[in-house]
Amino acid sequence: MRLTLTTFLTLDGVYQAPGGPGEDPSGGFTHGGWSAPYGDEDFGRFMAEVFENADAFLLGRRTYEIFRSYWPQHDDPADPIASRLNHLPKYVVTETLPTVDWTGSRILSGDPVKAVAALKDRPGRELQIHGSGALAGTLLAAGLVDTLNLLSFPVVLGTGKRLFREGAMPGAYELAGWRTTPKGVVINTYERGGEVVYGDYSDEG
Repeated sequence: MRLTLTTFLTLDGVYQAPGGPGEDPSGGFTHGGWSAPYGDEDFGRFMAEVFENADAFLLGRRTYEIFRSYWPQHDDPADPIASRLNHLPKYVVTETLPTVDWTGSRILSGDPVKAVAALKDRPGRELQIHGSGALAGTLLAAGLVDTLNLLSFPVVLGTGKRLFREGAMPGAYELAGWRTTPKGVVINTYERGGEVVYGDYSDEG
């Protein structure tokens, strides 16, 4: 399976608590819910397309708890997001939850990098990470993420957790698709393209 990361980012790279004030107030973060005013039909259509490609999900503890509190109560078979989240396998990376009880969920134990690499070796289309910023950062640093769906919202917060942190593995990506929504969300899809190529503008004469 390919490992695909879909995440919401501000213009200054913050991913923390996009959906509501109570999602993640850690570190004194007071800007929760910054993405909500920008949801529209185009945004929803893209997210439905992403979920249609999923064969399994990989979630950090906080994202698992957020999803677990909402989606089982909205199990509409016609909804491409609800139907997949509620019924496809979900692997949860956590050191604090002793058990997980959402249908199809299991705790992924051991070294997360090795465990995720083993999952990627299984047949299937996409193993998807949604949110789960700390886990995503670890897997980006290990070079395991194949596809990035980065949804950039026209917001600057100046504080909060950032996706690309010190220690990420250098790598080049190829732009595989892009679109914008009427409310100004820029959606870029990148495929991992190999090593970074360096140059010098002074060599261009």
